[in-house]
Amino acid sequence: MEIKSNDAIYLNNVVKLYGNYPALRGITFNIPDGEKYALLGPNGAGKSTTLKLIAGILKPDKGEIKIYGMDPLTDLNSKKIIGYLPEDATPYRNLSVRENLEYIGALRGIEDLDNRVEEMLDNLGLREYERAKVSKLSRGNLQKLAIALALIHRPKVLLLDEPLNYLDIPTQEEVISLLNKMGSTMLVSTHIMAVAGRLTDKIIMISKGTVIWNGSFEELKSMANEGEPIEKVVARLMTNNL
Repeated sequence: MEIKSNDAIYLNNVVKLYGNYPALRGITFNIPDGEKYALLGPNGAGKSTTLKLIAGILKPDKGEIKIYGMDPLTDLNSKKIIGYLPEDATPYRNLSVRENLEYIGALRGIEDLDNRVEEMLDNLGLREYERAKVSKLSRGNLQKLAIALALIHRPKVLLLDEPLNYLDIPTQEEVISLLNKMGSTMLVSTHIMAVAGRLTDKIIMISKGTVIWNGSFEELKSMANEGEPIEKVVARLMTNNL
């Protein structure tokens, strides 16, 4: 697949091995600038591995990955525009919430860092915990801090691995609203259709390390039988490729 001028994320025939086990078996897709995609798949499909490769944390064994034409593994400029939220993120546990934001913000070279820290504390409901050590936070507040750290530098590309994990319903709504206001290109890894539907417009479905379907929610809905929920369509596609 040829890279296009407006591609924010581009993967072509990407293979990733863990020992002799192929986690990804030649995965290929592209995401145009500003678009929001869900990465759906069963457990072990390769979703988290895909995000780590795009973020430049892992090296592919074969294939090509580009972020706005840059190699995320070797080009530092690509890392400046990526915001990555791993599943079960672990901010610096011996620092406070505020210190984590200030430290990561300083590393990112944010010019209006003081204002940005205040925005993150307020937007993610962390104000009352700003002096608390991360080691003392609940799992939900830890997730909110991890989201803040991924967003603090206003990234052009957001890679989110199960972003609503551990959050109560009111906080989920706040995070969804915050993410939907951003103009970033977004790839959200999840196995929950309701999350995908609230945060994204299009779907890349993978199973056994390969892309099995790529399209819009409307196209997916059109594949449903009368009265059939979209989750059934997804389950059918995945089951046929297990």
